[in-house]
Amino acid sequence: MTDASRVLAALDTVRDPELDEPVTKLGFVASCTVSDNGVAEVRLRLPTFFCAPNFAFLMVADAYDAVSAVDGVTRTQVLLEDHFASDQINGGVAARAGFTQVFDGEAVDELGQLRSDFLRKAVMAGTDRVCRPLLTAGVAAEDLARMVLGEVPASGDLDRLRSRRTELGLPAGDDAPLLIDPATGAAIGVEALSLHLRRARITRVSLEANAVTCRDLFAQRYRSALANSEPVARFGVAT
Repeated sequence: MTDASRVLAALDTVRDPELDEPVTKLGFVASCTVSDNGVAEVRLRLPTFFCAPNFAFLMVADAYDAVSAVDGVTRTQVLLEDHFASDQINGGVAARAGFTQVFDGEAVDELGQLRSDFLRKAVMAGTDRVCRPLLTAGVAAEDLARMVLGEVPASGDLDRLRSRRTELGLPAGDDAPLLIDPATGAAIGVEALSLHLRRARITRVSLEANAVTCRDLFAQRYRSALANSEPVARFGVAT
């Protein structure tokens, strides 16, 4: 029998595309249960009723895929709650329909480009997270342009940067340049170094500020529910 903890572990891989943080860490998983016969039900909720439907669709679809891949899960239900497009998104994901099919007449294309755009932002923010400690430790900015990933001290931020670059098909091995253009994968030379580091810093600050705003909105919206919730009831095995 598959327990809910394994499904929750799978949901750790599902990220808010704009914030580049797991939905579990953000608190977006309202409940997660698995029945005795392997039916997994996950309920998601977002900071506002009007969160962008394309972001919401990506999270619900990614959650569906992640949960369905868990060994022992026989059927998956992912339900978005308290959102103006819940019915459309839930029905579309359950039917394995694309975003343009679900929002026919409103959406002009699928979400692959949107996902790539946010991954590039995540690479830029991750670049600042990795480079900032090096600069603080006294590494000259010019030396960063000559460094490869294998020369950077191991850290969670470095692992995260490698992962996002891999998702985009960008070089992420030990011999890959530390500083690259996230759109092309080309190494950043000394002449473009200052602008690149500035962009990386701005991207990180913007991303983290958005995360703070979303957390505040989420806390305000669900303060009562969070205060009165029972973790065992919310996350467990359904009978």
